[in-house]
Amino acid sequence: MSPRVVLVGPMGVGKSTVGQLLAGRLGVGYRDTDDDIVAAQGRSVAEIFVDEGESAFRAIEKAAVLRALAEHNGVLALGGGAILDEDTRVALAGLPVVYLSMDVEEAVKRTGLNTARPLLAVNPRKQWRELMEARRHLYEQVATAVVATDGRSPEEVTEVALDALELKQA
Repeated sequence: MSPRVVLVGPMGVGKSTVGQLLAGRLGVGYRDTDDDIVAAQGRSVAEIFVDEGESAFRAIEKAAVLRALAEHNGVLALGGGAILDEDTRVALAGLPVVYLSMDVEEAVKRTGLNTARPLLAVNPRKQWRELMEARRHLYEQVATAVVATDGRSPEEVTEVALDALELKQA
């Protein structure tokens, strides 16, 4: 068993919204590894970052991603930093992975780049740019298709993703 589609991309790009739309269009279930982590840990991702640090969170995230990849056959959305882990990138090889991209101005509009995002707490615009510089090539490395979300509605992004993957709709 493996997911029908895996969504990757930065925080706030719309993975959850597009993932649910894709799942509906494909007639399959939707799962988000951040939701899995929150349910298993009984606290938010931000709280895990604050209480235990990023490296502890990444270990929890890696386990959640690998479990979801093995168990879920629908649409799966990964947290923004999940692709930092090499084992996760290897596990994604050969799967239909869509990288949802956006530029910094779109990120500002969507997330406000506020302090509720633990990796963006000090200088949000600068930190977002640095995160994307560090991660963009990893998103592209695992992606079967890249879909720009800038200026597009979630429905438009869903259509482009379906077309890019040449998936049959339910």
